[in-house]
Amino acid sequence: MLVIITLLFLTGLFESLPEATLAAVVIAAVIELVDIPSLRRLYGVWTTRLGQIYGLAARADFAAAIAALLGVLIFDTLLGLVIGIGVSMLLLIYRSSRPHVARLAKQGGMWLDIDRHPDLVTRPDAVVVRVEASLIFTNSDHVKSEIEALCTDQTKVVVLDAETSPFVDVSAATMLVQLKSTLAQRGIDFRIARDIGQVRDTIRSTGSTSALELHATIDDALAAYERKVSEGTAD
Repeated sequence: MLVIITLLFLTGLFESLPEATLAAVVIAAVIELVDIPSLRRLYGVWTTRLGQIYGLAARADFAAAIAALLGVLIFDTLLGLVIGIGVSMLLLIYRSSRPHVARLAKQGGMWLDIDRHPDLVTRPDAVVVRVEASLIFTNSDHVKSEIEALCTDQTKVVVLDAETSPFVDVSAATMLVQLKSTLAQRGIDFRIARDIGQVRDTIRSTGSTSALELHATIDDALAAYERKVSEGTAD
């Protein structure tokens, strides 16, 4: 209200002020918008592990902030904000398309990422993996390729720990069925463990339940595979 009243009735009071004085008022008002400590904090949100997974996109927030800053300085306020939002969306899509696929090993009652715990020993015949993102159309091919690359000539069973994948879409559900078929051609059994409700519902609604074997825990999945092998051997 004070700004509106000033613009309507009090502009005459500023008529005789030098332009340098008016510029100082604008600078004093705008200088707080340049938050260097926040930029440094955004730049510091980075680890070697994140850099290995996402590369330059590991500092997504910092990159978007710099894009918006340069856009405003070079072009205009509105266009600069649009540039910042665009860069942020592109980085988000890039990161969601390349989620980390971690191979797990058991320690006690927990399954841990062997990249973070290199001292853990994995079973040569079993590959237990965890996708640290939702399974959607943008990353389904990447996840499939990563899981296939982890399999060796010794691999007999692959278990996907779905606990860290809160959502799966139709494309990803189809990919899981295709992955099971591809692995089966190599003599590798594929199972899913610890899937949450939304994942199970999507798999059922797409008709993939009959093709995919779901288990409550990773140990249950491995035990089911071992029973299948022992029954086949007995036959």
